[in-house]
Amino acid sequence: MQSIPHSTSADRPALVDARRHARFKLEANICVYPRNAEVVRGHTVDISESGVSAMLRGEVPLNEVVRLTFSVPAGEVEIHSLVRQRNAFRYGFQFVEGGPASALIRRTCRELSLNESLRDNSNT
Repeated sequence: MQSIPHSTSADRPALVDARRHARFKLEANICVYPRNAEVVRGHTVDISESGVSAMLRGEVPLNEVVRLTFSVPAGEVEIHSLVRQRNAFRYGFQFVEGGPASALIRRTCRELSLNESLRDNSNT
């Protein structure tokens, strides 16, 4: 009988977060409008230039394009997104369109990044 070596965490390469854009905490009410179902409500957890995550009070189908509406400090966002992942009640959405909503999201992420930097600098 041959023994199989037991791997340790030192044997495995470090996991790297391969996201394209930084995430920023954002707490706002969100409405998800699936194609053939009732609106699902919840609240956002974080946002990036390419997507948003949210805790929802209902289910939405994975890999479906849905319409999202939520508020950011600079205004109201309405954008189409692909439902990319689900972990219990937490969903990840990838934005699939450009235009004014994307510009508003980019601006929001820049502002949140600056606020985070200012907060970090004030703690040193």
